[in-house]
Amino acid sequence: MRDPIDAETIAATIRHALHLGAGRPSPGELTEAAETLTGHIALLLTEARETAHASRPVCTEGADCAGRFHGIERQMKRGLGDSALSAHVQVHLLARDCQWLLAHHTARVGW
Repeated sequence: MRDPIDAETIAATIRHALHLGAGRPSPGELTEAAETLTGHIALLLTEARETAHASRPVCTEGADCAGRFHGIERQMKRGLGDSALSAHVQVHLLARDCQWLLAHHTARVGW
């Protein structure tokens, strides 16, 4: 059975999103990056939660996992804000959350 999570595509999205911070992307580019990251995070977060309830937990401490998952979910629900700076920060935070989830996914299933 093929893994439904395409780690290479997600990693490329993360790299692209983090690279956006080095320039002056348009609001549309930031919106697109945020939407793509949010989709990847939703997929990875669902899997991470399922894994946390199974025999191979994502975090060493269950409470740490629950708190991190809740924080990631809360971050996903935030908008880009009203300024270019807030949009840059939000995309960066989403990229880092996605990166953390992807790292745990690849540690469990390999790349």
